[in-house]
Amino acid sequence: MNIIDWLNATAFTLINNPVTWVEVIGFVTGAACVWGVARQKIWNWPVGILNNVAFAILFLGAGLYGEILLQVIFAVIAVYGWIKWSRGASGSVGSNDLLIRSATRAETLAGVAAVVLATAAIAYLLHAGTDSLVPIPDAFVLAASLVATYAQAKKIFEHWHVWIAIDLVSIPLYFSRGLALTAILYIGFLGLCIYGLVGWNRIRATKSPELATAGV
Repeated sequence: MNIIDWLNATAFTLINNPVTWVEVIGFVTGAACVWGVARQKIWNWPVGILNNVAFAILFLGAGLYGEILLQVIFAVIAVYGWIKWSRGASGSVGSNDLLIRSATRAETLAGVAAVVLATAAIAYLLHAGTDSLVPIPDAFVLAASLVATYAQAKKIFEHWHVWIAIDLVSIPLYFSRGLALTAILYIGFLGLCIYGLVGWNRIRATKSPELATAGV
C-alpha cells in the first residue's frame, strides 16, 4: 500500500460515513492551525500548509475541485505569512498595530460583485470541465474565501460575516459529500468565527469612530 492509498483508507466510521486518514489529518492540523493563529505561534504556518495538502487530497477524492484550487492559494499565502512572521520575529511576535475598521461602501459593493461574478464563472467552469456534482456551492466557497482572506489581511471587520456565510454553506456541502468529520470541523470554525466577530466588535467599539471607519 502506497502513501496515497493509506491516506484514502478508512480510519473509522462516523454517522454511517467512512472517515479516511487524510480527513483525520485535515481535522487535527486544521484545529491546531486555528489555535496557533489565535496564540500568535509562528508554527501555525507550516501546520497550515500541511492542512492545505491534506485537504487538497481529501477534496480530490470528493470531487470538490474548486476547493482544491482554494487550498493551493491558501498554501501560497501561508508561505508568504511564514516568511513575513519569521523576518519580523525577534524572540517574540510583535503586536499588530493595524486598526480594525469597517468596510467602505465601495469595498462592500466590490466584494459582493466579486463573489457573485466569480461564483458564476467558476461554477460554469466546474460544470463544463469537471464531473463536479455541486459546482455552485463549491464555487461560492472558493470565491467568497478569497474575498474573506483579502478583507482579513486588511483587518476589515465584515470579513467575519463572509467567513460565517462560507461555514454555513460548507457544513451541509461536506456532509453531502460524505465528509462528516470535516463538516464537524467547520461547525467548530463557525463557533470560532462568531467568537472572533464578537471579540473584534468589542475592540472596535473602544476605538475612535473616525479611525474605525476610515478606508485605506
